[in-house]
Amino acid sequence: MLNSPSPGYSITLRVEVAATSGSTTDLASAVAETGAPVTALDIVESSHGMIVVDVSCNTVDDDHARRIAEALDARPDTHVRKVSDRTFLLHLGGKLSVEPKVPLKNRDDLSRAYTPGVARVCLAIAANPEDARRLTIKRNTVAVVTDGTAVLGLGDIGPAAALPVMEGKAALFKQFAGVDAWPVCLDTTDTEEIISIVKALAPVYGGINLEDIAAPRCFEIERRLRAELDIPVFHDDQHGTAIVVLAALINSLRVVQKKITEVKIVISGVGAAGHAIIQLLQAQGASHIVGCSRTGAIHRGETYADEHRQWIAENTNPEGVSGSLHDALVDADVFIGVSGPNILGAEHVATMADRAIVLALANPDPEIPPTEAAKHAAVVATGRSDFPNQINNVLAFPGLFRGLLDAAAHEITTPMLVAAAEAIADCVSADELNPSYIVPSVFDSRVAPAVAAAVSSTAG
Repeated sequence: MLNSPSPGYSITLRVEVAATSGSTTDLASAVAETGAPVTALDIVESSHGMIVVDVSCNTVDDDHARRIAEALDARPDTHVRKVSDRTFLLHLGGKLSVEPKVPLKNRDDLSRAYTPGVARVCLAIAANPEDARRLTIKRNTVAVVTDGTAVLGLGDIGPAAALPVMEGKAALFKQFAGVDAWPVCLDTTDTEEIISIVKALAPVYGGINLEDIAAPRCFEIERRLRAELDIPVFHDDQHGTAIVVLAALINSLRVVQKKITEVKIVISGVGAAGHAIIQLLQAQGASHIVGCSRTGAIHRGETYADEHRQWIAENTNPEGVSGSLHDALVDADVFIGVSGPNILGAEHVATMADRAIVLALANPDPEIPPTEAAKHAAVVATGRSDFPNQINNVLAFPGLFRGLLDAAAHEITTPMLVAAAEAIADCVSADELNPSYIVPSVFDSRVAPAVAAAVSSTAG
């Protein structure tokens, strides 16, 4: 476990304290002594004998927050009135709203935006359905679709509990690429029903982003929707992850001066993300890939009930590596983890080849703590924001859909995914590239336009 204070557990304590010259300094010191860094301190009420102070700090978890409140309350002349969880406050009422793009100030505006003028636009679309991409929100709108069965690392928590994540995803689409996205959380886990509902909704949208749908059902849903719809369908847990992993690997290999066609790559996790990563790395020329499940290396000679694992067995591991993950890792150049926490130690990374690359992406706790991996690996990355080299899908999906919508694309192809990965990698210049900086920041304003341009060009 990586128990560090995080903005994800940020709290504000409203504290009543005696008005003395050192009261605020003493409060800040008392919070710091609990291991919580103070991020803000504001006086909200003041009188001759008492002040009320809002103290904001980052904590490790809910229990840590409780201990801080108890420690302050136990101090003389100090009373904690309230503890507010700043993450929950941010989510109050949701994170999205709908804003009209056109003025509706008078009858003239209304007559063109709505009846009677809108009827002419409706008839134009009825005569030529493709005009919906030009004359409606379809031109710039994506559905973020989930059934809530594989949310973050939380698992099957249902569609209502998944909604905050889908809202966040939609906010990222807008913030980074100007794409209007909307959560579509479905109260069904039936594959055919999900396919039917999405097909029925499709006329409104220019693209479908499937999100947090459990494997193996997600494979069939994506395959069928891609075949049966005339708009791009993208499962971010698969292909978004694969794009950013390929981008990170391109630059990591530049750092260690190795070639993707020659390195041995071990992947822990052969679900949706692992399967997509393998396919995209192969498209870029990787040929020495070993996929590992909980039971060990996937290889020829074994029969797997899951058709996707069977595909991995038949199309990877040409050397026939068998045994555990730890066995497979011996002499490997690259480790990519999309599985679970704390399955490797520094001693396992030590068995890898010189100038090894470790991309440990399980969230929130990676397959190996980055400080441990760095004892032997030349390049280390995680999915966390509090360590260098964060491998985050937000580098990919906003720009990808921006490019697809700009090109009025009807489908997504592997060359588009490769182009997106290369665009992300190239946002890190040769002068910037080093072991601690293999991918650009998620806030780098160059990334989404670069990805969009690469995808749109490939689509065209």
